[in-house]
Amino acid sequence: MLSAGILVAVVVILALTFDFINGFHDTANAIATSISTRALAPRYAILMAATLNFFGAISGTAVAKTIGKDIINPHFVTQPVIIAALIGAILWNLFTWYYGIPSSSSHALIGGLIGAVVVSSGTSVLKIAGLVKIITGLILSPLVGLCIGYIIMNILYLIFGLLPPSKVNNGFRKLQIVSAAMAAFSHGSNDAQKSMGIITMALFSAGFIKEFQIPLWVILACATAMGLGTSSGGWKIIRTMGGKIFKMEPINGFAADLTSSLVIFGATHLGSPVSTTHVVSSSIMGVGAAKRVSAVKWGLAQQIVTAWIITIPSTALVSGLFYYLFMYLA
Repeated sequence: MLSAGILVAVVVILALTFDFINGFHDTANAIATSISTRALAPRYAILMAATLNFFGAISGTAVAKTIGKDIINPHFVTQPVIIAALIGAILWNLFTWYYGIPSSSSHALIGGLIGAVVVSSGTSVLKIAGLVKIITGLILSPLVGLCIGYIIMNILYLIFGLLPPSKVNNGFRKLQIVSAAMAAFSHGSNDAQKSMGIITMALFSAGFIKEFQIPLWVILACATAMGLGTSSGGWKIIRTMGGKIFKMEPINGFAADLTSSLVIFGATHLGSPVSTTHVVSSSIMGVGAAKRVSAVKWGLAQQIVTAWIITIPSTALVSGLFYYLFMYLA
């Protein structure tokens, strides 16, 4: 069996890989709308998203502590469990990225943890109260995004509906740069913290740290991996999020970005890990429905929702199999 130090090093590498993939997988969350409405050129949009993802990632650790402490009792976690969970989540992210499916990295990671630990130690080590809290947030956040997006868009139509469309579009094209920046910062503040929690869980279970506190080097490493991943882009999902759900104008993109930012900021403040992909997708649907219900391509939306539903059981199964294989070979 490999030493604890080597296993922890493997966890760190895989967690940073997950963060990097999460960065380019979820780049679309922050910038797809601003690119599709031509508020920002793709190169500048990605650079802005990468920078603000980094700064968002170092803004707090509440979500990291939730991931590290509220799903599984850290005292029962082993390095093979974490390794198997990360492999399952990484493979799922690569699969959905390849096919351009906006899927949840949060769901993938949580499903991976559940599958690996259940195969390892059974269901008794799961923290049911923590899981209920996390899954409730994952379910409610897109519904909140859908409703708020619908409300904000209707308010904007009431205020600006009588103005010339060209004037409205020019004004909101500038405002959309601000809303896209907010979306990028909020994405980093929630998503990068998940890998921070995983690495800290590994360090704690191996005895390298005595208290469950996120080390500074972990914060900086995860923020950097997220920023670098974002800088590489994720064009397949950007195309899906930016124009395939419904055809957006700058005012719609602004409303969608503002909505998703508010929902994600609120979740991060509460220490709740949410799917930024879910929130952004549902915000776009809500904004589109306010324009016209038929404007939303609900067939594509149904495919996205299906991916949301099957992510946790799929990654749980894959991670469980990888844990079994890992222990068999060991």
